Amino acid sequence: MINTKDDKQIRYDKTYLKMAKVWAELSHCKRKKVGAIIVKNNMIISDGFNGTPSGFDNCCEDEEGKTLWYVLHAEANAITKVAKSTHDAKGATLYITLSPCKECSKLVHQAGIKRVVYINQYKDDSGLHFLREAGVEVQQIEDINE
Repeated sequence: MINTKDDKQIRYDKTYLKMAKVWAELSHCKRKKVGAIIVKNNMIISDGFNGTPSGFDNCCEDEEGKTLWYVLHAEANAITKVAKSTHDAKGATLYITLSPCKECSKLVHQAGIKRVVYINQYKDDSGLHFLREAGVEVQQIEDINE
């Protein structure tokens, strides 16, 4: 069997998604653990997971189990890390364990990310619709272990 460029890309996509899944385990959130990796020119330029802002207690949920309003999503954390670095996300790929919400989709587009690859779909898919409308390539890969 001849390996094509597409086969190689899928192998890399699955590997980066596995890395995002491992990164998600660093989250202190109980309801949902989400991880993100930003790759540009075959190099990881940022990573993130959902959690509270720096300096805040790591508890992500209130007494009723609802996520606190100030908890940052994984992709927002990864994008803000890029903003503090010498890199930029223009033309990059975002690998994330859960597809972006509509608020984070705006950040993804504004950061110049051109491709989003995710494992699970968020309950509200309006973020994905926005990204597609903005010209961002969106791809779901559910089975990363094949």
